[in-house]
Amino acid sequence: MSAEDFQNGQILLIDKPLKWSSFQAVNKLKYLLKNHYGLPKKFKIGHAGTLDPLATGLLIICTGKFTKTITEIQVQEKEYTGTITIGATTPSYDLETEINATFPTTHITKELILETTKQFLGEIDQKPPVFSAIKKDGKRLYEHARAGEEIEIKARKTTIYEFEITRIDLPEIDFRIKCSKGTYIRSIAYDFGLALQSGGHLTALRRTKIGNYSIKNAVTPEVFEKKMIHEN
Repeated sequence: MSAEDFQNGQILLIDKPLKWSSFQAVNKLKYLLKNHYGLPKKFKIGHAGTLDPLATGLLIICTGKFTKTITEIQVQEKEYTGTITIGATTPSYDLETEINATFPTTHITKELILETTKQFLGEIDQKPPVFSAIKKDGKRLYEHARAGEEIEIKARKTTIYEFEITRIDLPEIDFRIKCSKGTYIRSIAYDFGLALQSGGHLTALRRTKIGNYSIKNAVTPEVFEKKMIHEN
């Protein structure tokens, strides 16, 4: 590819590494492309949907004129795989914060788990985690949370198209979910624990699809860099 190709617009499928922010991934590619192709300082590049640092998987990065398609890509349905750990909760609903409560799990059976997934199918009301980037009163929720401020979060409607349990090895439950834009999988992990009359938090998450774009066609930033050097 040439500098002109990237300025005209490309859709790049990146497999975001664990602990990288989506912003870091975009900055890494911006740096590589500008250095390699001598692109201008105001070169346009952005991602079509944030992934938490503790999640891996598909991050769509658009360049040049294709940055105009970001909104269109963001509204497409998404697919995730991951692990819910039952019997404990954390304030962030994932591993970002320490366990704050533990719950019994001896009553939980495979049948109960499979039956409980049915409650989550279709349109559901979901409260975003307090540790999220949504803004309230001019500040992001995680800023309120880290300051120890009590805040009221309104439930939002979201749609779960598919919820499949792929492995049960308590306290771990692996899943695959297909959902609408704006779904917080961390909230599903927390709510799933509650529905099982226990507690739950998310301990692994990977985004595998956004619309027709698949992780199968994505590369890590490291592989992207190697391919870019090799092609030229």
